[in-house]
Amino acid sequence: MTAVRDPIREGLKRGWKVLGGSHGELPATITCDVAIVGSGAGGGVTAELLARAGLDVVVIEEGPLRSSSDFKQHEAIAYPSLYQESAARKTADKAINILQGRCVGGSTTVNWTSSFRTPSSTLRYWREHYGLSTFDDDTLAPYFQQAEQRLSIGPWLVPPNENNDLLRRGAAKLGIAAASISRNVKGCWNLGSCGMGCPTNAKQSMLVTTIPVALDKGARLIVETRVEQLRIANGRVQAIECKSVKPNGAPVSAASVHTTIIAKHYVLSAGAINSPAVLLRSQAPDPHGKLGKRTFLHPVVMSAGVMPAKVEGWSGAPQTIYTDHFLETQAIDGPIGYKLEAPPLHPVIFASSVSGMGAEQAALLRQFPNTHVLLALLRDGFHDQSPGGEVSLRADGSASLDYKLTDFVMDGARRAMLTMAELQFAAGAKEVLPVHELARPYQSWTEAKAAIAALPMQPLLTKVVSAHVMGGCAAAADEKRGVTRPDGQHWQLANLSIHDGSIFPTSIGANPQLSIYGITNRLAQGLARRLGADAVTLA
Repeated sequence: MTAVRDPIREGLKRGWKVLGGSHGELPATITCDVAIVGSGAGGGVTAELLARAGLDVVVIEEGPLRSSSDFKQHEAIAYPSLYQESAARKTADKAINILQGRCVGGSTTVNWTSSFRTPSSTLRYWREHYGLSTFDDDTLAPYFQQAEQRLSIGPWLVPPNENNDLLRRGAAKLGIAAASISRNVKGCWNLGSCGMGCPTNAKQSMLVTTIPVALDKGARLIVETRVEQLRIANGRVQAIECKSVKPNGAPVSAASVHTTIIAKHYVLSAGAINSPAVLLRSQAPDPHGKLGKRTFLHPVVMSAGVMPAKVEGWSGAPQTIYTDHFLETQAIDGPIGYKLEAPPLHPVIFASSVSGMGAEQAALLRQFPNTHVLLALLRDGFHDQSPGGEVSLRADGSASLDYKLTDFVMDGARRAMLTMAELQFAAGAKEVLPVHELARPYQSWTEAKAAIAALPMQPLLTKVVSAHVMGGCAAAADEKRGVTRPDGQHWQLANLSIHDGSIFPTSIGANPQLSIYGITNRLAQGLARRLGADAVTLA
């Protein structure tokens, strides 16, 4: 096998300024032009642009710095070291499991590379309901193009693996249009372990693209460091208070090292759960009660089918085919619509997602090589009965997301389960198991249709997961409707910007990483101009 370069270790040898954890103790005080909280899609793009514009940038990341040398394609290693709460973060009632990255590169390091521009229908809704008049296809197009070029986002020209091709074939049998998903990869080895970190550096995540450029331009990276709060006075952020944590996020000790970071401008890019939580811990001004409200997931329900031949859904590019038929046939503010995709299958994530236990689950796992899974990504936030969730703080100051699965949302979940079962039988499934605690494998579409129609679609009975978190710091044309201005600046804090998915007023209706890349690209270029820095573009 060809040896793989490790650009992170090479950069460290070149003298990158990295502190925290094993990289060196933090000083009591750090000063800079711009402090960026988070190194994921929003923080990474912002860091590169501002560092290239000549500003002194510090990036603060709670998670560890890992690299391709650490990515062994083992779930037992990846989940505890690369994900929030070891890939077991849940909503307050435990009804939804949330996958989010917690490492340098954030979720871009562990996502499945699916890349979609923000749908036109979503942008239109934001213009009409939130006054975001410049959030339109023509205005955003050059910023998306720059992101796509910079991050090698383009069509996946390799034939889909069997897991994805079954989606294509089943959709064709039902007369439903399906298409290929663009991916942000370069020289991909088609391994299928994207969710555990890319061992070949083919995935063009923030870990191997924007963060290295920022560091080469002199930016400083602080890892294994949690932002506790912003110190606020007189309508401005005065400083960031941080403390050291272990690679798994636990406190280093009862007296963890505390560091104060003082900047001219601050950027929150901690994600749509943690960015609102930082502001809540900081008692940030919120005169209209919008902070942490309307935080959205794409609630996801699943269906597992057993095929006559092997599927081996762990092998090959994880998501390459999709259909938006059940989004495009619904009014955006009507009954909840859903996007269908085929997720990769790995033993731990599969066993922890499907229903049953003991002998029942052992029987499912014996058929694992022949198992095909579909997911339905529900487009939440466009109807009065889908208000999303709310971020609040637990007694210890950690973030909690309360997310009610309303009857409106669960009606969409039932319709999605019916669609997925029909499609899997059309693709040749011998049996189909809707992922629901009271379901069992069904041997025909007729049997499945009747059973799914009768299942109680209730939280904790219906298995719901999500890897996409949006909202909670919504952008809007006036402060009564949002937390941030259309240019990303906080409405009440003159030197604070928010550059991540938390500024989206609703869910996207598609995998959100390219939406964050493109929109943050625009916001960060505008911020550089407002700070009097050199003009830059993401290219």
